[in-house]
Amino acid sequence: MDKITTDLNKTVNQSQPNIALTKERKEELLKIKKVCQDFESIFTYYLLKNMRQTIPQNQNVVSSVSKDTYNMIMDQKIAEDFSRRGNGLGLQKMLYEQMTKNYTKEIKEEVIK
Repeated sequence: MDKITTDLNKTVNQSQPNIALTKERKEELLKIKKVCQDFESIFTYYLLKNMRQTIPQNQNVVSSVSKDTYNMIMDQKIAEDFSRRGNGLGLQKMLYEQMTKNYTKEIKEEVIK
């Protein structure tokens, strides 16, 4: 459980009137986390795609459309799987922290009010 979710759970336990608000906040944080994972997945896909382009092509073999399609789909799946495991490249964690840096401050201020 990350720090943001832990702070939200403490808020729910401390003040009953704000339960609906914190559930909405939790949903927003989960959406932000998903967006960060998706962004890292897209970034990883383009990284793999560009790395594949640096490999010299065999001059005798004609590149087929099906082979290119297969490589594209494979790169996408590898990128998605890589970003879903652990912290991936770490990019999603940094993005999430930057996007939610002031978020916990707002929650604490609302609880105090």
